[in-house]
Amino acid sequence: MTEDKKSKEWEKHEETIEKFIQTIAKNMNLYGVTSSIGRLYGVLYFSDEPMTLDDMRDALEMSKTSMSTGVRTLYDMKMVESTYRKGIRKDLYQSEEDWYKSFTSLFGGRWRKQTESNIEEAEETKEELLKLYDSTEDSELKERITRDLDRLEYAQDYYDWLMKFIQVVESGKIFEYIPKNK
Repeated sequence: MTEDKKSKEWEKHEETIEKFIQTIAKNMNLYGVTSSIGRLYGVLYFSDEPMTLDDMRDALEMSKTSMSTGVRTLYDMKMVESTYRKGIRKDLYQSEEDWYKSFTSLFGGRWRKQTESNIEEAEETKEELLKLYDSTEDSELKERITRDLDRLEYAQDYYDWLMKFIQVVESGKIFEYIPKNK
């Protein structure tokens, strides 16, 4: 094989991987992060070796501060992990290879946080409506409050079910019902 052909094949490989990294970057909004952090994750995912912040900066042509912020975001999302290599004093990072683990951790945590907030808001709304119900003489308003309280009860039942679902996702039991693809 000629060097020129080999070079073109490697270039084609780079373009193909870059296209997929762009796809990852575009879809990172599902995780609530920017496409630049998505690109960072893609670069780490396709890297054969753990990378330093300097390596990431060079690969993405972004500032070291941006890389640090991006890595911290991905680390908090459990999508990257720090690693150690003898003889290297700088921090090294690699992507979490188990996307199922990342999904259950990330989405479970986000759903839990939002659902807990909704549960709290529903309870506060019920308390306020009950106070209003007790203090008003308006029978039409009392009827409306009663209907609203029924709706809030339904919402709370749903949030209770959702918390059980979140527990199944976070614990990994979801894979007993929907097994991971091998």
